[in-house]
Amino acid sequence: MSAIRRRLTRGPAIQSQTIRRGAGETALPYAMVTPLLVFIGVLALYPTVLTAYGAFVHNDALDPPNHFTGFGNFQSVFNDPQVRQSLLNTGLYVIFGVLLSVALGTFFGLLLQRRFRGRGVVLALMVLPWALPGVVEGVIWSWIYDPTFGVLNSTLKTVGAIHNYQLWLGTHQIETIFFISLVQVWQITPLAAILILASLQAIPGELYEAADVDGANGWQSIKRITLPLIRPGLAIAVVEGLVMSINIFDQVYVLNAGASTGSSLMSETYQITFGNLNFGQGYALSLLATVTTIVLSLLAVKLIYRKVEF
Repeated sequence: MSAIRRRLTRGPAIQSQTIRRGAGETALPYAMVTPLLVFIGVLALYPTVLTAYGAFVHNDALDPPNHFTGFGNFQSVFNDPQVRQSLLNTGLYVIFGVLLSVALGTFFGLLLQRRFRGRGVVLALMVLPWALPGVVEGVIWSWIYDPTFGVLNSTLKTVGAIHNYQLWLGTHQIETIFFISLVQVWQITPLAAILILASLQAIPGELYEAADVDGANGWQSIKRITLPLIRPGLAIAVVEGLVMSINIFDQVYVLNAGASTGSSLMSETYQITFGNLNFGQGYALSLLATVTTIVLSLLAVKLIYRKVEF
């Protein structure tokens, strides 16, 4: 009886210790991520709130004083033909950037899925364009596109594709945007390839073996097995392409300078903010770019992403 009494009196104490231990273990993850959340809040959320507020305030250094203007900044920027041109150009940057980077990323991901000699070296070299700053890439490709001694002109003339050196940038809108997009695609394709390669390596080999037994050819295996099962990687690659293409600036600034033929939303934002000193309209364009990026990214995830279980 005494043993039973001791067990009964000790039971509530053990239970309370278990509850306290469980509460502590539950709170530990939140305590560990709190510094990161505070850092992100200070680094990202505060500028976002400041931008959202500034977009509705008249803040022109050449036309003081500052005052609340509602949607006046948005009305002014949309009435600006150069801003409208940059919006159209940015749409083309998005189309070229997303389609080419995802298509090439999928192609290289499929190639790198196979084991071959020197595969690690190829992976290391492929990451280099993604690691380079955008300004450095712009300088490198300005040498390639140079109309006087550029590598592109020299190569095409050597093989007989052209008879005279061409001016690739600044003359025609579509041509200028396409060639600038190639520079950005060269940068973001490696990351897209790595994302898709990670999704490919998660697919069990038994699925392809079963497809071979059923008589499926290579294209049928890709269509029925590979593409559906790498949708998470494809979704992230598309979002990456969207974010980079909507916010393209470095390559445009280096290769196109202030020409309207290849201006982007970010280059026009820079010009209005720091060239014209109209910070209110600059805030408005920045907020527009942010909202557009979020909406299109969420839409891409909604349309492409699917949870994959093996």
